Amino acid sequence: MKIAGAPISWGVCEVPGWGYQMRPERVLTEMKELGLTATEFGPQGWLPTEPQARAEAVGGYGLEPVGAFFLAVMHDPESDPIPAVNKELDAFEVAGGSYLILAADSGQEGYDDRPVLDEEGWKTLFTNLSRITEVCKERGVTACLHPHWGTMVQNVDEVERVLDNSTVGLCLDTGHLACGGADVLALVEKYADRVDIVHAKDIHKDMTDKLLTGELVWGDGVKQGMFAPIGEGDIDFKAIVEKLNEAGFDGYYVLEQDIMLDEEPPAGGGPIDNARKSFEALKALA
Repeated sequence: MKIAGAPISWGVCEVPGWGYQMRPERVLTEMKELGLTATEFGPQGWLPTEPQARAEAVGGYGLEPVGAFFLAVMHDPESDPIPAVNKELDAFEVAGGSYLILAADSGQEGYDDRPVLDEEGWKTLFTNLSRITEVCKERGVTACLHPHWGTMVQNVDEVERVLDNSTVGLCLDTGHLACGGADVLALVEKYADRVDIVHAKDIHKDMTDKLLTGELVWGDGVKQGMFAPIGEGDIDFKAIVEKLNEAGFDGYYVLEQDIMLDEEPPAGGGPIDNARKSFEALKALA
């Protein structure tokens, strides 16, 4: 089992005003201390955007770059995502990275609300996902869709619609899929051959169930501890790992626990404690 870290487990997020943002130096050092050997780059701008500077920022910690979470507006016929994709792939060529993990940006700030797509928007989204997949393939990178709360692909029916109408692979984010009403294990059984990478995220279902009903909004849920260290929530990781093994999956499991921080954690503590719990729980399933 290949296990990587993600800066979101340290509270690092692209949403403006998302709590205290820990410095790359500390986050990457703590990943290394845990025994992780790989990491995603984190949100755009957390690490340098200039390719060589990004390579140097990650290279000093001996962590294999997995790739990047990448927001792109793909439903708007007047917006072409390819130039921004190519710019990110330019950085991959220098700094490393094998996966461009796409989220269908709503064009709005944050993840608490989103517009509704019409048929033209859906068609444009399908087309752009397939276009990006081909552009990435030509450059030796795997593009995959990250279903994400508050984006244009959030609910389980939307995820299935995209997979059935495009060639893009799937980032199996267990937490976001559950938030969108999916039976994650059933989704794995149906689309195991489309899974390129896993974002391993545990949830408290009694809280995530309130998202679809509107009783809870995303940001408040994160603040209130909607996500748990792996093994302390309601996702059946043992069954998911077994199904993926049966399908021959050999990609990364990326540890994620969405959190917000009010301030710099004390040295030797903070998010690293829960990241360690998740790492040990996932390793036990290998």
